[in-house]
Amino acid sequence: MILANNAANGEELVADAHLLPVAAVGQKSGDAIKSYLFSNPNSTVTILFEGTKVGIEPSPVVAAFSSRGPNSITPEILKPDMIAPGVNILAGWSGAVGPTGLATDTRRVEFNIISGTSMSCPHVSGLAGLLKAAHPNWSPAAIRSALMTTAYTEYKNKQKMQDIATGKASTPFDHGAGHVDPVSALNPGLVYDLTVEDYLGFLCALKYNEFQIRSLARRSFSCDASKEYRVTDLNYPSFAVNFDTIMGGSSAVKYTRTLTNVGSPGTYKVSISPETPGVKISVEPQTLSFIQANEKKSYTVTFTGSSQPSNTFSFARLEWSNGKYTLGSPIAISWT
Repeated sequence: MILANNAANGEELVADAHLLPVAAVGQKSGDAIKSYLFSNPNSTVTILFEGTKVGIEPSPVVAAFSSRGPNSITPEILKPDMIAPGVNILAGWSGAVGPTGLATDTRRVEFNIISGTSMSCPHVSGLAGLLKAAHPNWSPAAIRSALMTTAYTEYKNKQKMQDIATGKASTPFDHGAGHVDPVSALNPGLVYDLTVEDYLGFLCALKYNEFQIRSLARRSFSCDASKEYRVTDLNYPSFAVNFDTIMGGSSAVKYTRTLTNVGSPGTYKVSISPETPGVKISVEPQTLSFIQANEKKSYTVTFTGSSQPSNTFSFARLEWSNGKYTLGSPIAISWT
């Protein structure tokens, strides 16, 4: 059987297990094969095994089935956070079921090849365990920050990471902060940390009532009526900015972030690239100096957007660097 991709899967080849012998091909090859079959009543086929190929470029790419943004629940929080290996992962397999998982599959194997979020999540979980072992005092938020701010979005040739579904460059709505880099994550220099109180304040910003918060936090907590809670102040390592096209004209949104020094003393300078059409991005202050471990410094990013058509999107990247460490945060801007 020849299994050809449709437009949704493009040129991505996933090594799924089948009950029949199968050759999987991308959409372009599939269309060519179908055209040949329909045009030639005496069509023939030859399958040649060319062996395992390594060094395939570009690699990695964003999987066609990978979850995409924007965040439909809380648009001010960019999703996904990051991407990790999750396509054609070879690993041990339970003997309880066959490689296809079907009841009719009586075969039993010790190894199988699986793709999906169920494969990328264990990779990230393992990396989180690695970082926790190296830094026992780091919080889950600090670990996530280290993984996100050190992730990469370009290949070694400086080309943007590709989305296999479209064959074009991927965006933060596809790859989030980028592809995880375990070695860099071990020593990020700075982290965006969060406490339980920060998350409770986030729930207040979302207008959760006392009963809803207690059901999540397993503790009593009341939002301070005298305090202004803002979703945009959650100390997240990324930025999702939303402008309302109905309002028209120019509007500004402020995001406040706090960095904690987990590296050596140094002065960090901020940069933003590329320039974003329709939006002016300013950061205050533009330099942050740290002289001791666990020192915290805050900054504010102001996004001033002009009127744009609905469903317009723009992307950028904010970086803090001291020459030794560079930590990046993706920026996704939407007009809805």
